[in-house]
Amino acid sequence: MPLPENYVEAVYADPGLERYRGNPLIEALPPIMDLQALKVKLTGKVEFNPQDCFGEGHLRAHQISALLDDFFQPLSIHKQLEEKISVMIRGGYVGRNIADGSLNKKMQEGYQRIMSGVASDFRFSQTNSTAKSLSLIGCSGSGKSSTINRILATYPQAIYHHDYNAIQLPYLRIECPSDGSLKSLCLNFFREVDRTLHTGYEEKYARKRHSTEVLLSLMGQVATQRAVGVLVIDEIQRLTLKRSISKEAMLEFFVALVNVIGVPVVMVGTPKARPIFEMELQAGRRSAGFGSLFWQPMKPGPVRMNPKTGEPRKTEWQAFTNKLWQYQWLTNRDEILSDEIRDCWFDLSQGVLDIVVKLFVLAQMRAISTGLERITVKLLRTVYQQELKPVHPMLDALRRDDPELIVKYSDLQLPDMDKRLLELRQVIDERQAEKERIPAFGSNEKAMRLYTMLQGMGCESRLLEPLIENAFQQHPDLSLPELSRIILDWYSNPPRTTKPKTANVKSTSWHTLPSDDLRFKFSQAEKGRFYHELQYGKELFDVPNWLKEVG
Repeated sequence: MPLPENYVEAVYADPGLERYRGNPLIEALPPIMDLQALKVKLTGKVEFNPQDCFGEGHLRAHQISALLDDFFQPLSIHKQLEEKISVMIRGGYVGRNIADGSLNKKMQEGYQRIMSGVASDFRFSQTNSTAKSLSLIGCSGSGKSSTINRILATYPQAIYHHDYNAIQLPYLRIECPSDGSLKSLCLNFFREVDRTLHTGYEEKYARKRHSTEVLLSLMGQVATQRAVGVLVIDEIQRLTLKRSISKEAMLEFFVALVNVIGVPVVMVGTPKARPIFEMELQAGRRSAGFGSLFWQPMKPGPVRMNPKTGEPRKTEWQAFTNKLWQYQWLTNRDEILSDEIRDCWFDLSQGVLDIVVKLFVLAQMRAISTGLERITVKLLRTVYQQELKPVHPMLDALRRDDPELIVKYSDLQLPDMDKRLLELRQVIDERQAEKERIPAFGSNEKAMRLYTMLQGMGCESRLLEPLIENAFQQHPDLSLPELSRIILDWYSNPPRTTKPKTANVKSTSWHTLPSDDLRFKFSQAEKGRFYHELQYGKELFDVPNWLKEVG
């Protein structure tokens, strides 16, 4: 009988450590990743072809939107989290071994706990448990859930051990219920097991009005029976919504969760959940072995020097934005990210990873829809003001570094992001329809191919059309490579007959001109500030230095 699609059959390999050897639950897991393997496994796969920058707007809009799902650049915090989860999963299996019977022993203890009732819930908790727990706290948009999902995706969802007739779940991820109920949280556990293994635990246990304590024991029995490696509980801050549950009661619940279930637990939430874990530290309680990671937004510095070369090393912010900057599908794109744009990008996003990427995506969509076809400081500020209003309070709190405000606004999100992207795509389609006209080359497919190819090489489109027309008039029988050489020669040294006439450009279209055109610079300057942004020796005659030279 074939295995379900989300199952794999166990293949055993040496785990590399004596502590892990001889345990099929550990030997069936993928190898422990080093830094290079981590980068390969976690880095998002984004397909980019420079020629696509000259494609039609509606096609480029789809490529840009895909960045929201496909772009992921591993950082040091991601490596730290992956290492902790790797240790937790393998360490949690040390005390549960299907080869030596320790797993069956734990199942028997769990059964006795259920049959004895709540009063003797912890009677069998003296056995050596290697389960650990971890809390991951960070503002919305810091990449908690997406990073957890990418790390968990490096493990198979379910492993079938044929020799032991056992099923292993290396991980199980659930979300806290929106009503903040601890009982609903327990039922979410059974629902996720059912979804993964096609079992019927939720229906079996939801019908009976079990208490939270009994449900915890049942969770422990199922987690042991199915060899759950790590339990990830996301959106933990939702538990604070139910005022009838005290912080002390929630803390007791989490302590029992680790002790009773006996598997490692990772709790993920925003700073609103932080008081629960701070209480545990203040009380000096370590019974559940809580450890915490608090993810701050990315910082622009500090800049460190390379001791070998004496040159400054790139910060994570610089490396991250440089990588993302490569994925621009804009015809007038700047290849090098300027410090001015990078500083503005950080000021607006405050280093919140989700906002960094969304601001970049929305800016590209706006650049296509307006014909600007490049990212500028003015465009970033416009997009921030018009598109990111829902998260302004959270970003303002981060700018002010106000802990109370950060907690208050830590779970703000951008609603209807997909809807806004669709609206921008519609604007791009409308603009595309306005621009559509009969091609200058008529039905000459050869000329169109040549035009697209030379555009992909970086030639300016308004210069290419008359050059290609002239080339086909003079040399209609030449091949594409021969024609391209002639046109490139003309492009570098254009004959007088092919010079395009200077066109009058309306002021409303100045933003579409080349970046070094003074009219473009005027369109990007704040009102009344254009002259102040011009530089002596570039756009302005260097009068001060000239006066010094002439005495």
